[in-house]
Amino acid sequence: MIRPMGTTTTNALQKTRNIGIIAHIDAGKTTVTERILYFSGRIHKKGEVHEGTTVTDYMPEERERGITIKSAATACEWDNYKINILDTPGHVDFTAEVERSLRVLDGAVGVFCAVAGVQAQSETVWRQANRYGVPRISFINKIDRIGGDMSKAVKSIKEKLGANPVPLQIPIGREKDFAGVVDVIEGQAIYFADDKEECTTGPVPAEFADALAKAREVVIDAASQFDDAIMEKYMAGEAITPAEMKRGLRAAVIACKATPVMCGSALKNKGIQQLLDAVCEFLPSPLDLPPVKGKAPGKADEDVERSPDPAGPLAALAFKTIGDRNGDLTFVRVYSGELVNGSVVWNARKGKPERINRLYKMHADKREAVETLAAGDMGAAVGLKLTFTGDTLCDKDNPVVLGAMSFPDPVISMSIAPKTTADREKLAEALAQMVKEDPTFHRHTDEETGETVISGMGELHLDIKNSILQREYKVDVEVGRPKVAYRQTFDRGIEVEGKHVKQTGGHGQFGIVKVRFETNPALTGGVEFESEVVGGRVPTEYVPAVEDGIKNFGKRGGRLKWPFVGLKAVLFDGKAHDVDSSELAFISAAEIAFREAIERVRIVLLEPMMKIEVEVPEANVGDVIGDLNSRRAQVHEVTYNGTNRIVTGKVPLAELFQYSTTLRSMTQGRGTYSSEPCEYTPVPNAIAEKIIADRAKALELR
Repeated sequence: MIRPMGTTTTNALQKTRNIGIIAHIDAGKTTVTERILYFSGRIHKKGEVHEGTTVTDYMPEERERGITIKSAATACEWDNYKINILDTPGHVDFTAEVERSLRVLDGAVGVFCAVAGVQAQSETVWRQANRYGVPRISFINKIDRIGGDMSKAVKSIKEKLGANPVPLQIPIGREKDFAGVVDVIEGQAIYFADDKEECTTGPVPAEFADALAKAREVVIDAASQFDDAIMEKYMAGEAITPAEMKRGLRAAVIACKATPVMCGSALKNKGIQQLLDAVCEFLPSPLDLPPVKGKAPGKADEDVERSPDPAGPLAALAFKTIGDRNGDLTFVRVYSGELVNGSVVWNARKGKPERINRLYKMHADKREAVETLAAGDMGAAVGLKLTFTGDTLCDKDNPVVLGAMSFPDPVISMSIAPKTTADREKLAEALAQMVKEDPTFHRHTDEETGETVISGMGELHLDIKNSILQREYKVDVEVGRPKVAYRQTFDRGIEVEGKHVKQTGGHGQFGIVKVRFETNPALTGGVEFESEVVGGRVPTEYVPAVEDGIKNFGKRGGRLKWPFVGLKAVLFDGKAHDVDSSELAFISAAEIAFREAIERVRIVLLEPMMKIEVEVPEANVGDVIGDLNSRRAQVHEVTYNGTNRIVTGKVPLAELFQYSTTLRSMTQGRGTYSSEPCEYTPVPNAIAEKIIADRAKALELR
């Protein structure tokens, strides 16, 4: 029986915020999170990234390197609002953590550096948030740094992200003289003291009158787009109250049509209280968003909706798994109904029951036991046997499969082996656990050499995994050199025949297929399959076998063992035998057809390209561009950032190994860069021939 939602429950949900902190690496996400926890009273001592004392960066690898690797969940209260927070990584190698966090969040705070503005990974996480329709506000951090410029950062948000930034504050003072902000909506000045954490208010200085009037026009314009009453008053020339501005702007934010912009310096404790106010005022509660949508199990065309009602049927999405000796920790977002200790729920994707043994609210690596997780909550369950990232937990009588998350394919791999035979089993168990935790970390065994090969999103990603193997799992390993994850495709379409006909003592094997391979660079997920067979030339029961044969051969990659992409295989004719045909025969025929196509077309080798952004002193820009050109880079733009230059472009991943060392050497340690996978492109013929020859020779030697 479904109970009506009560007033108390409605009020609690209205005052709930599920938010993430997202940004480019080193923009200050973790420091912002740390100050939010401090000012809200969740912690009583401010942790520092450079000291390795932050709450949310609790892994030894995070504290040693000063970066976030795993998204950390925590919560706090502010002005009677409950705020659930996910602090996400900024490095592209850990993009899966951002992806699965944004999938379950209701809102996000984008943190930007006041000096650098929008950076490469900022664009990536913003696109991820766009994909999931996550409302956002922005915080321009490090406003007190040399070169810090809020107007420049706001301009970059508009131009690079295509967003509609609405500044709610005007900085008082520049760089080291940053002393406070003008609150655009309330029309008052807020001053920060360097030696105190409190702030004081006062009248707006006269020199800010014009800037304030222009900023209020921007706010009112954004607010009036989603509030007819404000529009009518605005057109009539009547004054718009602060409450009306906030109401209209909130509607625009929830519709993802406006992004309020705040500013401050998290490290110096400036602007965080105002940011918390903005989170509560402008970001949505679970009740403000449309019901979550899913599908009925096994019925792709039947939509199912779940409203954020604790009294409704259960719908919860597992978005992360962390290994633990006492039982894996599975993070869940509850959209409807309740998860209750001791209850048995239904895993809709697996079609099997799952018992809920223990539930927790998380504070980074600390756990707080709870009896229930209700609609709007995020928490973790311990010891789930069947449930992993992307699975839906629901009521068996009211099943639903919520939309799963998509993750990019790895672009780099390396061989790995235990230093001692005794560690072989420990390594296998550790890798199995790590693969379960991280959807972008893969492992497989090379069929010919027996080598274990691990794959990930970059050198840092694999370096961290090797460090975790040794530190957490106590397995000493030897690793090979990183290798690029190449792909293959055809230079043109072709029609081929695959014939598998054998006669033995008993039943023979008979399968003939005619397949048309079509090229389509947009198909990046492997080989697509379609059947155009009519008249039963290939019986319906054997068509899936043909599909399996083609797709599996495409994944294995033929002689060179690099997967095929950009291809569509169309089965248009064939022949079967009443007695001798079988699924195995048609699988073999499909593989023969694929091999025949490979022999008759030219193979095009594809390599992963990285979007790169290099920031260097102006004196070094010539050397850096020259070095990038030698790495087959496509330099797109060189822009100014204060006294530095920012070089953007694309570079083959194969040319970026150990680039950080070269860049440090060229710039005396003052250059920095970031990169992210962007596309696969053909390798130049001369280089491709050498790569293919080396690959073939290596496989023959094995």
